[in-house]
Amino acid sequence: MTDRLICPSLMCANFSDIASEIQSLDEAGVDIYHMDVMDGSFVSNLALGREDYETVRKLTTKPMDVHLMVQNPISFVDLFASLGADIIYIHVEADQQPARTVERIRDFRLHPGIAINPDTSFDTVKELLPLVDYVLVMTVVPGDSGKPYQDYVTGKIETLVKNKKQFGYKLMVDGAISPDKIQKLSKLGVDGFIVGTSSLFGKGRSYKSIVAELKGDKANA
Repeated sequence: MTDRLICPSLMCANFSDIASEIQSLDEAGVDIYHMDVMDGSFVSNLALGREDYETVRKLTTKPMDVHLMVQNPISFVDLFASLGADIIYIHVEADQQPARTVERIRDFRLHPGIAINPDTSFDTVKELLPLVDYVLVMTVVPGDSGKPYQDYVTGKIETLVKNKKQFGYKLMVDGAISPDKIQKLSKLGVDGFIVGTSSLFGKGRSYKSIVAELKGDKANA
């Protein structure tokens, strides 16, 4: 069994029965709950809000992140810190002073992370790598759920893998992450996977069986 972090994207969960969803996912052994927050400006969609976050936080003791797909993300840090986030991802493309925002996240003794769009280069973010605990590579354009994995991003992932040990961050990927992609990217050195309908939700199988399979635990799959 591997140490892969399996992180359900709750935008794909059934919020009409979220208590049951969280209980089943907790029992399945997921690692981190992934919560997308979209403002309709940085991305065209609107997504999970304060009430959704509060609801999930009350249902689980597992770590929760928040992926701020918003303009001026520093203005959201205090709110989600107060709601119990453990990890806060900001998009470097949406923040004129990302180092300042990372510092603000650390003020709350939380884990800062940067999220990187598919067309954002490694060189654009390399100065921030010593400051963060997580790097989240988007493998589809943010907000474009249902679109296929963008293969050209794999080269950037490989570069980030080579720099993990030096800077000490965990490397995560998000966007059309299928079981096959988890297998291949795990072998490259990716630590964690944001999973949605490509590998977890809507499969007609128990979450426990699916998560065991995604983690490489064949005995329980």
